[in-house]
Amino acid sequence: MKRFLNRREAGLELAEKLDRFAGRQDVVVLGLARGGVPVAYEIARTLDLPLDVFVVRKLGAPGHEEFAIGAIATGGVRVLNQEAIQLLGITRSAIEQITMLEQQELKRREKMYRGDRGAVDVTGRTVIVVDDGLATGATMQAAITALRKRHPAAIIVAAPVVAPDTCRHLRTVADGCEYVQAPDPFYGVGLWYADFSPTSDREVQLLLEAAERDATPPVPRYAYQY
Repeated sequence: MKRFLNRREAGLELAEKLDRFAGRQDVVVLGLARGGVPVAYEIARTLDLPLDVFVVRKLGAPGHEEFAIGAIATGGVRVLNQEAIQLLGITRSAIEQITMLEQQELKRREKMYRGDRGAVDVTGRTVIVVDDGLATGATMQAAITALRKRHPAAIIVAAPVVAPDTCRHLRTVADGCEYVQAPDPFYGVGLWYADFSPTSDREVQLLLEAAERDATPPVPRYAYQY
């Protein structure tokens, strides 16, 4: 399996898997902040679809923050991996403390990315929810749970690279899972990118503004170097 050069190339390749949605008035693309937004931008631009951001925060295990024990999303949704919590012996008070801190960060990002703009209405529409990769799927699961409360017609999960078991599970809670590669063994999302540098808050802002203007994104050149 090949590695994507960066999130831009990954988004362009993923757009080819989603071309049946091109130009449809009943479809919207949501990028999970932060890394999913550059991928989602390329999909939205290629397929002539509206773009918005959806903020989800992973709940990391104490001392091993990269390992997700759950996630929270806009709308007060929290999804917990009870099996992992029990295995690691994480207390309820520790979970609540982690959740409180991540809720503060979620609110900060919502305000920064969107400002006074309201969220795109997804009621009765097909929503393509995009991330730069799906490992455990915890953040995507939280996003799906939150979006169901807004009564979309369908939710399509999309990522350039996915863990096969995670994609199979997400198909049971979403209405589809689209991807370019599903390597087995998976190892981790970053392994499948030549450039997996962090997406900044500013880049997210610029991409959202560019999508709203339907213009070429004025992001620093290094962010999109091949």
